[in-house]
Amino acid sequence: MPQTILVIDDEKRLVSLVQSYLAQEGYRVLTAYNGQEALPIAQKEKPDLIILDLMMPEMNGYDFMRAHRIQSDTPIIMLTAKVEDEDKIIGLELGADDYVTKPFKPRELMARVRNVLRRTGKNEPKGKTLKAANIILDRETREVIVGENSIDLTPSEFDLLAALMSAPGKVFSRLDLLDVIQSVRYEGYEHTIDTHIKNLRAKIEPEPRKPRYIETIYGVGYRLNKG
Repeated sequence: MPQTILVIDDEKRLVSLVQSYLAQEGYRVLTAYNGQEALPIAQKEKPDLIILDLMMPEMNGYDFMRAHRIQSDTPIIMLTAKVEDEDKIIGLELGADDYVTKPFKPRELMARVRNVLRRTGKNEPKGKTLKAANIILDRETREVIVGENSIDLTPSEFDLLAALMSAPGKVFSRLDLLDVIQSVRYEGYEHTIDTHIKNLRAKIEPEPRKPRYIETIYGVGYRLNKG
């Protein structure tokens, strides 16, 4: 059974991005947008790790940690836009295990997640194979099989497909997908994603001009067909 991670942040787009990366790594992901909402979720679901923003409405990260630590010693990674040492010290004294300063690279956060889970005696996530539609993707070996055929993908193509397969039916914007491949994140570069998707379709689709797997959502981005 995959490990469960609770992501708490009032920035919904950031939550969606972190959720996609965690799912791609094989974790089960729960989300909340403030501490008040997150407390009952944490109590009921007992996640293996919590990723927690400090500055949120209704109940901030500090107050969440004070309340949650009465009930549980779940490992916590703080997300903070603050850079003052005093803020980090307060968070660590309240029971946080690590912190990441915004803005951050998603791969840095994933490395911190693995490190904290290792330090706190948790196992690496299971379920490193993704299956959707007629596609099997193995994150460890970076192999992709469509039907009975093994497909060679570039690193960017593989990462894009893994992100789409991590949440079938979910629409990813071009900016979301730029973050996935760690490309320069400016609007002028959004359409490089179109080129990657075109090349990916040419390799995995029976009819690339009539895609079965990767659907275009006009004006928004792309999604993997659930069928």
